[in-house]
Amino acid sequence: MNQAKTIAVAMSGGVDSSAVAAMLRAEGHNIIGLTLQLWNQRRLAGHEGMPEAVHGRCCSLDDVYDARRVAETIGIPYYVVNQEDRFEQDVVRPFVAEYLSGRTPIPCSLCNNHLKFDQLLMTAQQIGADALATGHYARVTFNEASGRWLLKRAADSAKDQTYFLFGLTQNQLSRTLFPLGEMTKPEVREMARRQGLALAEKRDSQEICFVPGGDYKRFIDAYRGEQGGALPDTAGELVTTGGEVVGGHGGIHNFTIGQRKGLGVATGSALYVIQIKGDTRQVVIGNQEDLYSRTLRVHRANLISVERLTAPVSVTVKIRHRHEGAPATIESSGDDEILVTFDQPQRAITPGQAAVFYDGDTVVGGGWIA
Repeated sequence: MNQAKTIAVAMSGGVDSSAVAAMLRAEGHNIIGLTLQLWNQRRLAGHEGMPEAVHGRCCSLDDVYDARRVAETIGIPYYVVNQEDRFEQDVVRPFVAEYLSGRTPIPCSLCNNHLKFDQLLMTAQQIGADALATGHYARVTFNEASGRWLLKRAADSAKDQTYFLFGLTQNQLSRTLFPLGEMTKPEVREMARRQGLALAEKRDSQEICFVPGGDYKRFIDAYRGEQGGALPDTAGELVTTGGEVVGGHGGIHNFTIGQRKGLGVATGSALYVIQIKGDTRQVVIGNQEDLYSRTLRVHRANLISVERLTAPVSVTVKIRHRHEGAPATIESSGDDEILVTFDQPQRAITPGQAAVFYDGDTVVGGGWIA
């Protein structure tokens, strides 16, 4: 066994992070369980379209209870860290603002960047932990030749979460453990059973933690109502790629690039959302072929395997979590900005999503699609 360390484990109340805590405890390490309290699930109850009660979702009170129960089962100290204000400031408000400006955000990546691997790492350091472990499916290694920490895809490609972790810095990677990186989900559940964890069969949460039922449109409307109308009205026109006005819409936050249903326009051929213009509040619709593009730019880029791009580099680029990834060339086009040119045109490149660059299993870096 490796030398015992003090390790803080980010416990979400799910089977993955619970298995991590139990596994590291069984290896003889001093484990401290930490759960982030991020959002009051009852806060928007009663607003139109919002449920009165929410159960079984990531970061809910049920999850806090489950995490505490696991900590008691394996005999480790456990603390809840309240970060509701920071979560609203750095995740919820940008999420709403992005949609209202015609972009499609990824709140999980924002949460990773600003809370799980920022605030939680600070808390871990303050309580004397040597490292922070999470239940993410990813791997971290150190490259002696380059002197850099590397983020690599998980062994279980179906569970790989590196797309959401592209923002991790060298300092954060040096202090982070992903013990499940070499395991499959069935293996994790079996380990949880062997450790006697009651939640070994608990279902995975697939929803955005603060959006009940995954209906982000209703959430945005309810949040706008709670804020007393302080957020802007985004109603506007539906226009064709040629500029012809063919209808109106109730708000640009109701649309995403590539959307086909719910456009409210009847024609003889299928139409799709091609572009969302935040400045004019216009939603541009067109044909399937209009959805394809070979280039994109990312801003707020973060490079991991290299310090900087000094020349064009051939990589594989994912433009959404479920995107298979496509061959492309990346090159620096300004401070914290990278130009991506695909070998073949890609469908529905969506501003606000992330573009993440891979060299085989290694994450080169990534950024936000501008």
